[in-house]
Amino acid sequence: MDRLDNMRIYLRVAELGSFAAVARQMNLARSVVTRQVAALEAHLGVRLIARSTRSLTLTSAGTVYLERCREILKLVDAAESGLADERQDPRGPIRLSVPLSFGLRHLAPLLMDFSVAYPEVTIEIDFTDRRVKLVEESLDLAVRITSRLAPLDVARRIGSSRLLAVASPEYLRRRGEPGHPGDLTRHECLIYQPAQQDGWPFLVDGVTEVIPVRGRMRANNGDILLDAAIRGLGITVQPSFLSAAAVAAGLVRPILCDYPMPELGIYALLPDNRYVPQRVRMLIDYLAERLDSRLAPETA
Repeated sequence: MDRLDNMRIYLRVAELGSFAAVARQMNLARSVVTRQVAALEAHLGVRLIARSTRSLTLTSAGTVYLERCREILKLVDAAESGLADERQDPRGPIRLSVPLSFGLRHLAPLLMDFSVAYPEVTIEIDFTDRRVKLVEESLDLAVRITSRLAPLDVARRIGSSRLLAVASPEYLRRRGEPGHPGDLTRHECLIYQPAQQDGWPFLVDGVTEVIPVRGRMRANNGDILLDAAIRGLGITVQPSFLSAAAVAAGLVRPILCDYPMPELGIYALLPDNRYVPQRVRMLIDYLAERLDSRLAPETA
């Protein structure tokens, strides 16, 4: 292996904190990973990693060198990607994570269209609602839906949606319709967790208030909770991309419309420590150009 390969291995070891994890991820023997890092230390004449039986810790020199490695490898990746840009023929793998319901309903068709348009690109999709770790899981991007990004997130907004509080006509006839968000404390609520575990946010007198809610059913999938609401089991808060069809069919009805809920941004999250390949940038552009028109009927 050359010096750049050693740098890449060292970068992965620093990020994952484990020789064994890097060996599994890169399909190498653990001894090879250990030997390459040792060779790098011998070449530099400094200890980069302090090893113990339970953990790996970067030395002060190792921390400085890690940042230099990131800068150098970004430049190398940019130079190689620049050649691909000139060729304008994207190829190679894209590994991405997408939310389960939104991914199946809206992203999967677009990803299939992208695959047809660019046959040299391979796509690996992880459908999950959990917040993934891009670097540790070797993902190129993750699509996430949130009203607030984390401070260090590297993201591009590619669409938007609205939150709606909905219930079936049968439930509202039986239990009455809440006229104020505070009335929800007396209702059966169907709660999406963990995002809604602290309550539901409503704009009340110009101020966002998080209303505590309770209920017998909690789940980490919006489709299940919407189905429960359709069956008259309670009130649920779901994005418009998920609930709009049920509203249009009269299966559920929006409530508390005088107290709007926060808009949700749909974001492409990127690793903060690596160059974004052309094929990934093209996929993000592709999604951004098509999502708004696809979601327009549901956010109107």
